[in-house]
Amino acid sequence: MSNMKELSLYAAEGGFLSNEEVAQAVREAVGAYANTGSRVLLVVPDYTRYHSNAGLIANTIYHTLTGCDVELLEALGTHFPMTERECSDMYGDIPFEKFIPHDWRNDVVKLGEVPAEFVSEVSEGLMTKAIDVEVNRRLVEGGYDLILSIGQVVPHEVVGMANQSKNLFVGVGGASMINASHSLGAFYGMERMMGRDKTPVRKVFDYALEHFLADLPLHFMLTVCTAPSGVIHTHGLFVGAERVYFEKAVALAQKTNLTLVDAPMDKVVVYLNAEEFKSTWLGNKSVYRTRMAIADGGELIVLAPGVETFGEDPEIDRLIRKYGYCGREKVIELCNTQEDLKANMSAAAHMIHGSSDGRFSITYCTEKVGKEDVEGVCFRYIPYAEAAKRYDPATLTDGWHTLPDGEKFFYISNPALGLWADKAKFNKE
Repeated sequence: MSNMKELSLYAAEGGFLSNEEVAQAVREAVGAYANTGSRVLLVVPDYTRYHSNAGLIANTIYHTLTGCDVELLEALGTHFPMTERECSDMYGDIPFEKFIPHDWRNDVVKLGEVPAEFVSEVSEGLMTKAIDVEVNRRLVEGGYDLILSIGQVVPHEVVGMANQSKNLFVGVGGASMINASHSLGAFYGMERMMGRDKTPVRKVFDYALEHFLADLPLHFMLTVCTAPSGVIHTHGLFVGAERVYFEKAVALAQKTNLTLVDAPMDKVVVYLNAEEFKSTWLGNKSVYRTRMAIADGGELIVLAPGVETFGEDPEIDRLIRKYGYCGREKVIELCNTQEDLKANMSAAAHMIHGSSDGRFSITYCTEKVGKEDVEGVCFRYIPYAEAAKRYDPATLTDGWHTLPDGEKFFYISNPALGLWADKAKFNKE
């Protein structure tokens, strides 16, 4: 029987929890395990989720559970493993050797399948094949007394709302399930899912969690956060094994991380922090999270000083360079004829997500990737230095701006922390 204390902690309306309030709640939740000699696995987000406040939470757990063997499994999905500097910056003084990078192509075990009939039903017939259920083998073979999955609930382009079971089946999932879930989300339509809970992909994850991981000593620690001016504000902390804690987090995130605008916006400028966004695989959150707010014929300017590649996996990077963000219909056509793309459906889904399908223009402003490469993947290009003179991220604040020459644009300092949508379009979807 679990000794975890389950809890739901909310900030006052419009406010946020102090770090000490968060840490104290975490200590209360896990305190019964201290000095028990337990083996504990923390499934933690990587540096791209810096503003989840998972760093504070994991560090608090590590120092609370004295007398326990605590390891941290990086929920990387297809991302790069964290460097020692990134681990230190995000997770404090936890020894680097305690961090275990997840290998999505090799270090997984298949537990079973989500049946084809179920997949067909939840996808409205868009997918009719069974989906493999794969997770990092440590979850099921590691002999842990407690497994804690930690992360932020926030609108997400593949599953609707990030975290909970997604942290397991994508974060520490295998290639087959990552490919299948990403293609399911892309084919169903991200605009039908972003900011919502019970999407087809979420239902697949729920099925897999219930049928294949129910016997694990598994709990979730879920945050709802914003980060005005880069400072983490935690609006809620939800700890427990049951789905109700995720649902509470979703309801709060829909209030704090969803911005509905009264009319479509003609011009949006998004900044990608150089430490957090080093690839278009991540940087295209600038596209995913704003597309429902941008007007037909509008323009998205992406300030991307740190972007140096496209995919974070060598094969996916090659595929993006080969085919580019060429639009939904073209990608689906390519999946029917190109074996390399058919074998990497998560890449295909990402290409769909990263295109506006010609509805608005996308301009990447980089300094580490050249004009030829940027335009080669179907984006427009402006040198970062030139763009930053006009749209200076050091002086801009989130929201509307008007330049001296009359140009009006909406500025977003971190697209990973929310979803922006035209109110009419969101409600229609």
